[in-house]
Amino acid sequence: MSKTREYTNGAVTVVWKPELCIHSGICAKGLPDVFRPRVRPWVRIEKGTTEDLINQVKRCPSGALSYYLNGAKENKPEASETKVEVLENGPLLVYGALKVIDKDGSEEVKNKTTAFCRCGASKNKPYCDGTHSKNKFIG
Repeated sequence: MSKTREYTNGAVTVVWKPELCIHSGICAKGLPDVFRPRVRPWVRIEKGTTEDLINQVKRCPSGALSYYLNGAKENKPEASETKVEVLENGPLLVYGALKVIDKDGSEEVKNKTTAFCRCGASKNKPYCDGTHSKNKFIG
């Protein structure tokens, strides 16, 4: 399992969980000066405003990126409308709170964005692991 990494600008801390990342590139497309996947370190948090960082992290389809406000007494997840989006040639994204019940009956609560596999090749079913890109999934 990969190590969680945190990047802070003093006001906000961006948390990256590499094992959840499906490499959609949405972070890099939205804030290319901050998120640079081909360079190390790949996050230059000082290149974005706190507001821009928060807004971009909220767009992460896998939940690999999250954030918390430094010094806040509580960092509760924001309530959001449940929405389903089909990404072209990619996963099915479900935004909002939901309960996922696995085939063995175990339950997991998701509170942000959940990326479900559509290509059938994920090694992390029912969730997307980015394999659709390698397999050139069309759908």
